[in-house]
Amino acid sequence: MNSINPLQRNAVTVLGNKDAAITMVFIPGFGSDQSVWHPVARAFFADFRVVLLDNAGTGSYLHESFQQSHYLNMTAYADDVLEICAELKAKQIILVGHSMGSMISVLAANKQASLIDKLILIGASPRYLNDGDYFGGFTQHDLDELYTAITLNFDNWLDGFAKLAMGSSHEPSLAEKFADAIRGIPRAQMLTALCAIFQTDHRADVEKIDTPTLLIQAKDDVFVPFAVAQYLHKSIRGSSLNIIDADGHLPHVSAPQKVIDAIAGFV
Repeated sequence: MNSINPLQRNAVTVLGNKDAAITMVFIPGFGSDQSVWHPVARAFFADFRVVLLDNAGTGSYLHESFQQSHYLNMTAYADDVLEICAELKAKQIILVGHSMGSMISVLAANKQASLIDKLILIGASPRYLNDGDYFGGFTQHDLDELYTAITLNFDNWLDGFAKLAMGSSHEPSLAEKFADAIRGIPRAQMLTALCAIFQTDHRADVEKIDTPTLLIQAKDDVFVPFAVAQYLHKSIRGSSLNIIDADGHLPHVSAPQKVIDAIAGFV
């Protein structure tokens, strides 16, 4: 796998001002490919080199490069991002991550803090499972039911999941498009990604962050309770928390201008 050029492997697209000193790298969340960033990313084309990518197993990623045992946690995804940055010789980097992409960004910044100027984390959660006083929003029973639903009735699960993720106030076509993107992921690779998301705990990792960080949280996100955003804001030294007037777990898709405004005020 390491012999494959990371730009080819992760279907990297380089846009914007290719002579700019600062590179913005947009990292998708679960089920999404790089196309979800287009409405937001284009707002930064004039001033930044913009890098879009597909995470392992999604979109146009070279599926023959996917090794299940390698991607059972987020570390491998973070390594992919750092390999891409090295191949592009990027030295001043802003990582913009959504959901799963947020924790990928956190791990990448912890590994190579000198390269990462800023972090922008959208709908981020370091742990989805409740744990004592920590409220992540899910119990183990919830996750067991999720895995059962995926196995026994995938289409019904996917329809409901996509609608919940997008929020109730948006065009049905947005949820349908999100569902289609997930449907295009090989089932085994999708389940591997879900395992990496739901069965890991990155609370200790976020406490190590010493990079200027913006947290963007939709006012109503069924998958990430407000308590999680507050936890991150408290745990990441000097972080800023911007609660935007949007619903759903993908505000960069459903309310792109509000996300653009939040990012612009930070970068």
